Amino acid sequence: MDFVAQRLERWLWPGPGHSNDGASRSILVARYAFALLRDLLNGNLSLRAMSLVYTTILSIVPLLAFAFAVLKGLGFHRELEPLLLSFMAPLGPQGAELTQRLIGFVDNVSGSALASVSIVILLYSALSMAQKVEGSFNFVWRVDRPRSFWRRFSEYLSVMFVMPLLMTLAMGLTATLASATATSHLRDFEPLGSWIASLSGLAPYAMVVAGFSFLYVFVPNTPVRLIPALIGGLFAGVLWAGSGSLFTSFIVSVSRTEAIYSGFAIVIVAMLWMHLSWLILLLGAQLSFYVQNPEYLRLGQRTEHMSNALRERLALSAMLLIGRDFETPGHGWRIESLSAQIRVPRHWLEPVASSLTSAGLLTRTNDQRLIPARDPRRIEVADILSAVRRSDRDSHGASDDWNETVSALAESVERAICDALAGRSLADMVDADARAEAAAKAMDAPAAAPPTSPRVASNG
Repeated sequence: MDFVAQRLERWLWPGPGHSNDGASRSILVARYAFALLRDLLNGNLSLRAMSLVYTTILSIVPLLAFAFAVLKGLGFHRELEPLLLSFMAPLGPQGAELTQRLIGFVDNVSGSALASVSIVILLYSALSMAQKVEGSFNFVWRVDRPRSFWRRFSEYLSVMFVMPLLMTLAMGLTATLASATATSHLRDFEPLGSWIASLSGLAPYAMVVAGFSFLYVFVPNTPVRLIPALIGGLFAGVLWAGSGSLFTSFIVSVSRTEAIYSGFAIVIVAMLWMHLSWLILLLGAQLSFYVQNPEYLRLGQRTEHMSNALRERLALSAMLLIGRDFETPGHGWRIESLSAQIRVPRHWLEPVASSLTSAGLLTRTNDQRLIPARDPRRIEVADILSAVRRSDRDSHGASDDWNETVSALAESVERAICDALAGRSLADMVDADARAEAAAKAMDAPAAAPPTSPRVASNG
């Protein structure tokens, strides 16, 4: 299998780079399909989906109870059952039974219980599930830093309050458009009425696509552009709708499931459907990531090893740009803009920035902008190089009992670097770069035109 994957990879990327420049449309589609299939067969997404199934089973009743409480306060609690039933529709007749059971569990959570200490348990379960979902999306987006506790609490709680209402209103609007009365009124405004009436059947799928796209923008702890999120949402929405129809046919054809598992059959079927749904959602997130970061298409979850020389140059380049624009109002570099400016893939620059952050030379703002952690005059160039030449992993499994000759040579190299960079700070690098840029502009400036002598008038 690995041999076939390697042959396909060499055919899709015949050159050494990861760029999509110059590739035909069919090759681009094949690259995206290959990358998604490779990640699916790799098993990491499936493991994440299994973990989310377990979390969903534990959190589904608290989440529904919380949504029920919100909708009940707004007078829309009767709309919760059809919303849940539409999600369980691929389970066939067992979906309606499972929906009734879940609604029964939710009804058992009385209003007095929600007003007592149980609300804390419900919120904890809901926030824990949201944290697990964010962890899976951050894994897809190669994000190492999750949201802080207060950001998770405020943002997730806001979404849990607003989303049930928005989904209920959307379903109500869809049902109204699909009703016979509304259809007859719309047909009075031809040809627009017929067009709207025919498109009303696509409203449920549009809701799924919009919901998936919202998750792709909101959940990862990194900026996600709208177009990649919409592409991933469209892909996952269409795949989810098609998988629902196939899953329903599968459940109907496998009639012996209930005979084998008896009362547990409905649980087994529900777990299978939830696993498939989460897997589709993660695949859509993976596609959104590749659309926004096409340089990762060939690499996937693999990591490329860089030489120390390249890491040092990347660190110096990044620190120079960040230090140069440090005092510019409203400016701050993100990983995406830095990699575009230096013209290197993002996955090369991310570990370098992490090393500089761990060394206390950089810090990240709430909107993920990189700024110096202290005054540039107090950041030594030797410290920048040391931050990327060493890492926390160096201390794991490494012995301090080195050969004396090796130790002496290593220490002489370190002393030579420190002596060569003694007293040079990030501010000195910024000043030197400004002088070099000014000199280059002076060299490129056109020479001043020589003064012209006045023309002497001739009398002929």
